[in-house]
Amino acid sequence: MVERRAAPRPRRRRDRRVSNFLAERGGVAMSFRPTLVAAALLALAAGLWMHGSLRAREQRARKEWELVEILVAAEDVEEGEPIRARQVVAAEMPARFVSDSMVRPAHADTIVGQRVLVPLRQGDPILWSHFRSAPDEGRLSERILRRTRAVTVNVTERSSVGGFIQPNDHVDVLATFRDPGSQEMVTVTLLHNVVVLATGRASDRDSSWGRGYSEVSLLVLPEEAELLVLAQELGNITLVLRHPDEVDLDHDRGRATVQTLLTGERSRALERMRRETVQVIRGNRTAGLGE
Repeated sequence: MVERRAAPRPRRRRDRRVSNFLAERGGVAMSFRPTLVAAALLALAAGLWMHGSLRAREQRARKEWELVEILVAAEDVEEGEPIRARQVVAAEMPARFVSDSMVRPAHADTIVGQRVLVPLRQGDPILWSHFRSAPDEGRLSERILRRTRAVTVNVTERSSVGGFIQPNDHVDVLATFRDPGSQEMVTVTLLHNVVVLATGRASDRDSSWGRGYSEVSLLVLPEEAELLVLAQELGNITLVLRHPDEVDLDHDRGRATVQTLLTGERSRALERMRRETVQVIRGNRTAGLGE
């Protein structure tokens, strides 16, 4: 009797499944490789950036603590006194505490001779704001009102009240010249209550104090500037200082000639007016000159 055995089942289908499974797993693995490479590159870049950032921060911190030189007061300086070379000295300070407002040793010559606006104590850092230097005064054009002009007239000590006229004062302008028609010398009050913009190159009282000058800049109307320029060509200009509170324009323009001096009529009338106007302060009491 012949033994019968079951025929083996075909393994082709199972082998195909295994192949497909392995192929799929291999494809997944292949697809993960670019992602892993990109992640590694990003991690490397992040590490390099962090390292560079930390180094830069460390360098900045180290630089902030580097010592730089500034100027400090070598001794006490009182308000209003001019700075002298022996009163300033260089000192070191960490850079993180130094600002542009502090004066460096390279600019020592710029501040020597300038008056301080505040008292300084020994060791105090010297700041640009302690002075009112020419660059800090601002542009003169910024102080000119709209529809007005600045014009400069030449003066002497005698024609500027002994040099006591300062910026922001109010003055009257007198012109002395020879009358082209009569050839007679005449002095006229050309302008009343004119504001002084600058004396020399100083445009404020603090910077002008103690400085000599030979020019005064006035704030006038354009038409008044024409009169001033012509008057300077014809003769001399004299500035008369006014009281700061007297801003009224209630006086007529005066005119004086040689004949006025000789007759004396006008002088007597003006003397009576002066006695009624001018007051002499005696303690807390005021009295007319005629009393």
